[in-house]
Amino acid sequence: MTHSNHSIVALVQMRSSENKEENLKASVDFISRAADRKASLICFPEFQMAFSPLKQSPKDLANNVAEYIDGGNFVSALCRSAKRNKIGVIATVYERNKNKNEFKVYDTAVIINNKGQITSVYRKLHLYNALGFRESDKLIQGNAIEKPVSTSVGNIGLMICYDIRFPEMSRILTVNGADILVVPSAWVYGIMKEDHWRTMIMARAIENGSYIIAPDQVGNIFQEEVWLQIHLAQFSWIWETNREWMS
Repeated sequence: MTHSNHSIVALVQMRSSENKEENLKASVDFISRAADRKASLICFPEFQMAFSPLKQSPKDLANNVAEYIDGGNFVSALCRSAKRNKIGVIATVYERNKNKNEFKVYDTAVIINNKGQITSVYRKLHLYNALGFRESDKLIQGNAIEKPVSTSVGNIGLMICYDIRFPEMSRILTVNGADILVVPSAWVYGIMKEDHWRTMIMARAIENGSYIIAPDQVGNIFQEEVWLQIHLAQFSWIWETNREWMS
């Protein structure tokens, strides 16, 4: 995405593995490549840290994958990379719950500025409990909409994936100053699901007069490989009210 003020935003469309160290290495590489291409901001999809298969237990996810935001290796490494490359980063992690008696984690997005500082932490409000899925079996619901944050590309409001189905949230963010909505996503594959995805992204942009940046996972349960080869550009989107960019 290149806007009229010449800001460049990079979107990462990735297939996260179950190995968070592998995904961290790939993420740091993406950050470096985006900076080399003069991007001011790089946005990762939901579940960047790791793919959690249905067979994985909540306890395993909490103990062996999730980390705290402060002091956790995954976010700390991204902060160092953001500072080193002088680029803003929007990343997603499984955030460890401080209640050690509950083996559930937060699905969390963070904004990191180009000095390597965390400027916003958003925990997903609307968990995907639909069509046979129950994210609440492993995840904890967040309890707040975070205020938009000023960045080098504009005022950003954070949402995550299933949040896009609830228009009140995007309206609250834009009324409070967001001119860009960033929606890291892992859109589960299914009949007509891509149409839902595209329609809601366009609707949120049009009704709020804002940009939408929506990087998406591919592969695993989120996207079939054949469709990826043919329609790669249709799953991560940037929309403005009267113009469309496809990553």
